[in-house]
Amino acid sequence: MAFQKAVKGTILVGGGALASVLGLSQFAHYRRKQVNLAYVEAAECVSEPVNREPPSREAQLLTLQNTSEFDILVIGGGATGCGCALDAVTRGLKTALVERDDFSSGTSSRSTKLIHGGVRYLQKAIMKLDIEQYRMVKEALHERANLLEIAPHLSAPLPIMLPIYKWWQLPYYWIGIKLYDLVAGSNCLKSSYVLSKSRALEHFPMLQKDKLVGAIVYYDGQHNDARMNLAIALTAARYGAATANYMEVVSLLKKTDPQTGKERVSGARCKDVLTGQEFDVRAKCVINATGPFTDTVRKMDDKNATAICQPSAGVHIVMPGYYSPESMGLLDPATSDGRVIFFLPWQKMTIAGTTDTPTDVTPHPIPSEEDINFILNEVRNYLSCDVEVRRGDVLAAWSGIRPLVTDPKSADTQSISRNHVVDISESGLITIAGGKWTTYRSMAEDTINAAIKTHDLKAGPSRTVGLFLQGGKDWSPTLYIRLVQDYGLESEVAQHLAATYGDKAFEVAKMASVTGKRWPIVGVRLVSEFPYIEAEVKYGIKEYACTAVDMISRRTRLAFLNVQAAEEALPRIVELMGRELNWDDYKKQEELETARKFLYYEMGYKSRSEQLTDRSEISLRPSDVDRYKKRFHKFDADQKGFITIVDVQRVLESINVQMDENTLHEILNEVDLNKNGQVELNEFLQLMSAIQKGRVSGSRLAILMKTAEENLDRRVPIPVDRSCGGLELIMSENCLLTGRGCTEGFLQLLSSVVLVPCDLRQQQCQLWKW
Repeated sequence: MAFQKAVKGTILVGGGALASVLGLSQFAHYRRKQVNLAYVEAAECVSEPVNREPPSREAQLLTLQNTSEFDILVIGGGATGCGCALDAVTRGLKTALVERDDFSSGTSSRSTKLIHGGVRYLQKAIMKLDIEQYRMVKEALHERANLLEIAPHLSAPLPIMLPIYKWWQLPYYWIGIKLYDLVAGSNCLKSSYVLSKSRALEHFPMLQKDKLVGAIVYYDGQHNDARMNLAIALTAARYGAATANYMEVVSLLKKTDPQTGKERVSGARCKDVLTGQEFDVRAKCVINATGPFTDTVRKMDDKNATAICQPSAGVHIVMPGYYSPESMGLLDPATSDGRVIFFLPWQKMTIAGTTDTPTDVTPHPIPSEEDINFILNEVRNYLSCDVEVRRGDVLAAWSGIRPLVTDPKSADTQSISRNHVVDISESGLITIAGGKWTTYRSMAEDTINAAIKTHDLKAGPSRTVGLFLQGGKDWSPTLYIRLVQDYGLESEVAQHLAATYGDKAFEVAKMASVTGKRWPIVGVRLVSEFPYIEAEVKYGIKEYACTAVDMISRRTRLAFLNVQAAEEALPRIVELMGRELNWDDYKKQEELETARKFLYYEMGYKSRSEQLTDRSEISLRPSDVDRYKKRFHKFDADQKGFITIVDVQRVLESINVQMDENTLHEILNEVDLNKNGQVELNEFLQLMSAIQKGRVSGSRLAILMKTAEENLDRRVPIPVDRSCGGLELIMSENCLLTGRGCTEGFLQLLSSVVLVPCDLRQQQCQLWKW
């Protein structure tokens, strides 16, 4: 092993000489072998987890209360904080972690979902001859490879296309991307390559084709960020760390060092946010890993501490999956204001972002309409004119606060690197600030190294390289097939469970409810078009979920994918959680209101709903106004000037369509802007105007009324010899009537029905005949 370490050092420091002896291909093979040996060496140093499953939150609280003194107390449950806890506990240190909110409730769940070295940082490193930027990129590329290795169920390589619209840019960007591959070395995921214009359009058909020269494709990693953060926390808990969410640090504890006479941080006064109970947690070393709130904790230690963190807001939006290919991302390297925009497939949707704007620190950042429109405009520049980029297609939006480390006098956050800083105060508080998601593990390693040195703790080197996170060890790409065969789950649901829980997916499947159908046998969905099932709510409580917000945003990702779907799932989620956690009716209602407020402000529902208000302008041509009035009056037969549920039911019954009254109420309520229980003509015209402008899409009432009008107009007598002795009725039914795709039993068909199936992919109407 000593020889292997020596060889490994030779490769990293003097690889050029060895490469010349062995030859490039043998050298690359030899280096990969040494990297693999490093993984094995690190993993073998770590004993098996002390817990087969993470202890309950109640058990963790008791450990925090009853332990006389920990070696390490970490404040902050984001990626870096949980990484510190995992690094410390696997070195044999007695470790505790407290988080004011939920694990990954802040920046760590609101990223671009990329595991990357940073192409733009490498560009800056080369252009400015910045060695620090170069080192950061190299470190990030090493960490990218490690993260893909230790959590294969939550991460995967993703090809990203860089479209080229000027000939001179082709060699310029090609050299830059090849340097990116070169810096990655043996950690290069796949080699980048150049595409011709025709090939680029084959891979990304919705791309703007005018003046397109070609494209360059390179590879980075992509992951499920909140679930990755949670996997780190759960792994730390399994190895013996006392981790607790919803534990707020009220103040830092201090004691006088008998040798120096100076005050030293010796723990923290903690408050259980859920119960209000307070107690002290004592530790030899306290680590501040609170991201954007870094300076808040530093000022608890020293009220005169100079700020070292300058926050920057990054907004992302989610659009339907048809905006991007299923397995190809897009990079806009130079937006209209010099920023970078990613356009990526994720969870069968499309993520676009991000912005970079100085901001104030807040636990509840809100995406602004200005940033949402900026991203939409940049997307329009790169997509074909055949693709109408509509504001109404923004299904969710969020803002994450980057904890950038900078000179507090600097106002330009775009020029700031994400290099991390480990700061040690006079009283011994250790702060880890800056950095990026990808480098969380190396940041944690540096932090624990500093803690051991500063506080004279007895521990060995870091052991987290190659250490599998929860769910990763026994995962395989075909694991989902066993879930289908053994439990009778839908293939889509099984794939989702395997990709979310890894080898723990079987535990979720065991908790799945019987559907009562021939197929699938088990796995009742929370909403029809997403593969999340009710069993995940029960299992999420075992993963320390305490609130409905935890469940819709971080145990499942519904809030990040579609805010309307998340809101629809909320009542059932609250009901299931209430049953498991013994919530009374008051608590259930409180959880519903809190979760709806979260969706409204933090996940873009407010911006989405403001696209249609009682103050919206009506900008329609006279011919369109007449056409829409005619449609409205088919429902408003009495010329009242408004329509109600009764009017809609009457028209639907006339065309032999039945719909649940609650569903009808929801549909009308979406357009009832003044909330008086009826839809007035002016409100309907405001809706149609907003649809024409692209601010609203997928309105169920608009589709229902158009469909009903077409059916009424098409009902004509048909000769008996053509209808086989009966009546032929032609109807069209759009998938979006229910707002959630085709629903079995939606139409109460009369008899002898011949169905023409809906084309779900194109979301187009088809004719139904009987």
